[in-house]
Amino acid sequence: FIQKLPTQLVAAFRATLEEVKEADVLVHLVDVSNPCWRKQEVSVTNVLEEIGAGGKPIVRVFNKLDLLDSEDAEMLKYEAACSDDFSVAISSLTGEGLSDFVAVVEDALSDLLVPVELELPYSCGNEVNLIHEVGSIEVIDYREKGTYVMGRVPRSLAMKLDKYSVGNVEGAEANSENEDEIDWAALGKGRHAKKEASY
Repeated sequence: FIQKLPTQLVAAFRATLEEVKEADVLVHLVDVSNPCWRKQEVSVTNVLEEIGAGGKPIVRVFNKLDLLDSEDAEMLKYEAACSDDFSVAISSLTGEGLSDFVAVVEDALSDLLVPVELELPYSCGNEVNLIHEVGSIEVIDYREKGTYVMGRVPRSLAMKLDKYSVGNVEGAEANSENEDEIDWAALGKGRHAKKEASY
């Protein structure tokens, strides 16, 4: 559909799409009942690339399964299930696949989060609230020295809260027999030092 729009309308549409750059995850709803849906999908992908949003995680939602014959619908479900990206086949009319859609969106969002294990002083109530708002908390415990939190947060927040880090969520502190070994888990958490040798 985008490829057939007049140039002025595309420019106006592109201005509206600028807000897409602010999104963490994009949901691309595809009308699979349209015989040209694959071309339309490519057009949307090209526009996203042109406006600088091509690197965003995209949840591809193949909608209107109810309008396809059963064999085509099954093939699309299979394609979505086997794809390496975040794809799901649904029918918004019948509700088929909507629980899968929610799960796929949750997966896309969780890929943006990194694991943390923190003990925040009680004076850091705002930080605990922020973790609730932008991350997910798996364990919260109120201890003598502060609030213990294990969960997942955006990488930028994990780096800000690193001074409150306790334990090793992914075994980042495991002993190393080779003193020059790179601690990849620590690098992923924003700590850029080699593992310390044990003597």
